[in-house]
Amino acid sequence: MTWSILARDSETGELGVAVATRFFAVGAVCPRVEGGIGALATQALVNPMLGILGMERLRAGEAPAALLEALLAGDAGRDHRQFHLMAADGTVVQHTGTACVDWCGHVAGPDVSVAGNMLAGPQVVLATRDAWLATAGQPMAERLLAALEAGEATGGDKRGKQSAALPVARRDPYPARAIRVDDHPDPLAELRRLHAVSRQRYAGFRRFLAGRDHPGVFDREVIEAALAGPTS
Repeated sequence: MTWSILARDSETGELGVAVATRFFAVGAVCPRVEGGIGALATQALVNPMLGILGMERLRAGEAPAALLEALLAGDAGRDHRQFHLMAADGTVVQHTGTACVDWCGHVAGPDVSVAGNMLAGPQVVLATRDAWLATAGQPMAERLLAALEAGEATGGDKRGKQSAALPVARRDPYPARAIRVDDHPDPLAELRRLHAVSRQRYAGFRRFLAGRDHPGVFDREVIEAALAGPTS
């Protein structure tokens, strides 16, 4: 199942993942992102523990190549897995098992990694990557949405559509934005709608929450005054 994109903004360090599939609630098991640490996706005959262990090892400072080798060595189902990871510095590692269902494979570019299986063809990952690269300068979430939409336009998951997810992280251990569509006839359109809704109030409110290196803002007057202005 699934194709996904990992991306990094080289100027801000922001990290993001976007994923779409003909599978229920892909956002629950496939993508993980943590500010200042990295982003990853575990898919195909998905092993969610690869995501959990991968992020733990990355957080502990393990090099991505060594991390990937260790994870695969400990997974008896590695031939059926697809996994890719991007560290906070932009280093990418990718794995597509020999038993993944065609079309399957992965591509990369500067600050971007795309991987997929059960796809209409290689054009899906290529279009996803190229759309990301072509939208430089736009906000992370907008670029990720455009990238998935470009992949979908070339065929996407050959079985159809059902769910999608888009988590983005800046400096905190939890996402700055995490949007999920678990079951929908057009999950990317719904993902874009929810992204627009999140900008109305949540995006402004989110920046006042406590994080790794700050206690947050708890003066409601300050928060409400900020929310009365434009959001991003």
